[in-house]
Amino acid sequence: MTRASHTKGVTLSKDGLPSWLDPVVNAVETVEPRQLSRFLPPANGAGRQSAVLILFGEGERGPELLLMERASSLRSHAGQPSFPGGALDPEDGDPHGDGPLRAALREAEEETGLDPSGVQLFGVLPKLYIPVSGFVVTPVLGWWREPTPVGVVDPNETARVFTVPVADLTDPDNRATTVHPSGHRGPAFLVESALVWGFTAGIIDRLLHYASWERPWDREKQVPLDWRA
Repeated sequence: MTRASHTKGVTLSKDGLPSWLDPVVNAVETVEPRQLSRFLPPANGAGRQSAVLILFGEGERGPELLLMERASSLRSHAGQPSFPGGALDPEDGDPHGDGPLRAALREAEEETGLDPSGVQLFGVLPKLYIPVSGFVVTPVLGWWREPTPVGVVDPNETARVFTVPVADLTDPDNRATTVHPSGHRGPAFLVESALVWGFTAGIIDRLLHYASWERPWDREKQVPLDWRA
């Protein structure tokens, strides 16, 4: 279902952002693709264009991020915590223009019930690539200027919707390195009864680092990805 009417005329604006977001704004403006990931979009243009919404709000414990947990029945990334997002629809417009902005807001509305009119988009990170699914992902950053209630819209797609305080993400006790059965290692966060790993954790890890919010943590602390068993 597409609600493009809610997201027409989407623009980026840094006006009126809270001062605590300044380090994030600076990181978004200066970070290079290779500083975010070694997986970059194929040079031949292959891959399915998609977008995610990295939404910063202010909760009872200060700055926080909006995340969701994908339904365990899904074919790809089942049960994984992630940012709201998904593939671009034709109605979203130019994948190399403002299409990703519309897609990020539309998907967030469809997945969490978020009201896009309360979100101020302020930045876009370089496009990244998820080899396992073939998605070319544009991370879109927003400020939850006027928070609205959020929750599971479709249980077939989403298991739960939750926010995570940035203070918990930067807490060294909540950080670990995941070890995939393939041997691949990556950053992870143990927050809100969830293990955030993979693409989402990678983006959070780099944002914390380049915003200078990162605190020293034990990179030798490992969590195997069969941790639920």
